[in-house]
Amino acid sequence: MSETLEQSFVKQLKENQNIVHKICRLYTTESDAHNDLFQEITIQLWKAFPKFRGESKFSTWAYRVALNTAITLYRKSTRSVNTVTYEAQQHFFVQDEYNHEEEERLKLMYQAVQQLNDIEKALVYMYLEDKDYAEIAETLGISEVNARVKMNRIKGKLIKILNP
Repeated sequence: MSETLEQSFVKQLKENQNIVHKICRLYTTESDAHNDLFQEITIQLWKAFPKFRGESKFSTWAYRVALNTAITLYRKSTRSVNTVTYEAQQHFFVQDEYNHEEEERLKLMYQAVQQLNDIEKALVYMYLEDKDYAEIAETLGISEVNARVKMNRIKGKLIKILNP
C-alpha cells in the first residue's frame, strides 16, 4: 500500500480514535480486553480502509466497522464479554464535580443499558452521543424509520427495567 494511504489512515484514526475507545468501553470491562478489542478494531479498519470511498464521513464509517467488529467478537466468544460498569468509569470525573444523586441515577442507567442486547446498546450509545437518526441508520445498516422505531422500543424497555 502506498505511503499516502497509510498516512491518511493514521491521520483519520488519530482524529477519530475516541470512537473506537468508546465502542471498546461499551463491550469490555477490563483493560486487557479493551486493548485487545481496540487492536482488533484497528486491524479491521486498516483492512477495510482501501475500500472506504468517502461516501460518508470517516467517523460514521469507523462507527460501523467498530460496532460490527465488537458485535462479531462478542457473538463469537465463548465467554461473556460484559459491558463496562459505572464504577469502572469513575476515574474520568473529578471528585469535586460529583453529585451523588446524579451518580446513583447514572449507575442505574448503566445497569439498565447492560441488560440490552448488543444492537440495542449500540443504538443507545449513538443516541446518547447526539447522533441523528440518519447517521444511526447508516452506521447500523438499517432504515431511518427502523432506527426510530427501535429507539422508541428501547426507551420503553429501559423504563420497564428502571421502574419494575
